[in-house]
Amino acid sequence: MPKYSFVLPLYRLVTICFAYVVGIAVLVNDVHAESCDKKVYLTFDTGNMSVAQHVADVLQKHQVKATFFLANEMTTRGDFALDASWADFWKRLVKDGHAFGSHTLHHTYFVRDGENGIYVKSQFGPKSGKLRLVSEESFCHDIRGVDERFVQLTGRHLDSIWRAPGGKVSRQSIQFGQACGYAHVGWSESGFLGDELPSEKFSNDYLLHKSLQSIKSGDITMAHLGIWSRKDPWATADLEPLILGLKAQGFCFGRITELGQHPKISRIMAKAKLQ
Repeated sequence: MPKYSFVLPLYRLVTICFAYVVGIAVLVNDVHAESCDKKVYLTFDTGNMSVAQHVADVLQKHQVKATFFLANEMTTRGDFALDASWADFWKRLVKDGHAFGSHTLHHTYFVRDGENGIYVKSQFGPKSGKLRLVSEESFCHDIRGVDERFVQLTGRHLDSIWRAPGGKVSRQSIQFGQACGYAHVGWSESGFLGDELPSEKFSNDYLLHKSLQSIKSGDITMAHLGIWSRKDPWATADLEPLILGLKAQGFCFGRITELGQHPKISRIMAKAKLQ
């Protein structure tokens, strides 16, 4: 059990109160991204979508823009994240002004490089669970497949960014993505919010404290819209106090598409080409 477990409930209360009292000017005026020199980039991968509505509500409430990486993953409702049944949810996020990238259509993990391609294994789809060697064209089809679905659901194209499941990449897989027009986006070490860690060992209070102590200006964070591997959902407990706590420290929030060059992005992105 983390050593903070005894004192962290009090710390959570103090954090929230401090954010509302000391940071009230920040919350009311909503620091403009253009004038903010302490910016954090919140990103979310699809996951099982169990807390998707909560995440959307919190972001909208606090006027925070984020970036979402989409895969057609199975959800806790028994459908899939890019089914027509999720169209209204994605349309809402588009209306709220967020950015969107591919997480590969079938949540396809890079395994290793091959002589004539890369070895991958998809979590979902017709070839799920099978190790296979794919070409640049085939891998690009998996990345672009999300864009095709997203256009069908929302009428909007993805931004030209993608994230590999598990963050597992090689120079070759990144080059494959670049060849079809997508920059790979990882996350910062201190931006790993821990929502996929076992809650028996890493409580939500511990994760909140750790994030508020370690997140730095320019960090890209990573969490999910639901995760199968955690008993106590992270987002419903930590997302709002994290936003409030960071705002109280003078941080503001931006979308990945507002960045040019960044150590966790695989190439310089031309801002004029991004939405």
